[in-house]
Amino acid sequence: MEIIYSKHWIKKQRDKKEDITNDKIEFAITNSKIFNDKYWTSTLNAVVRIPPSGRTLKVVYKKLDQKIFIITAYWLN
Repeated sequence: MEIIYSKHWIKKQRDKKEDITNDKIEFAITNSKIFNDKYWTSTLNAVVRIPPSGRTLKVVYKKLDQKIFIITAYWLN
């Protein structure tokens, strides 16, 4: 699985969300149920609890053939 990051996510990760690493995003996508986004029809959501910290991570992404396009990710709690 190849992961591509949006310009929005690259800027947010650099500025505010340094603790959300690539391995946590991959973990969330592979271990979560696939949820359709409430507003965007072609966008998917992954919501999963990250084991060491117990925090819940939400990842908003799109599937493009064999690639995954990360739009954003954030902690829910």
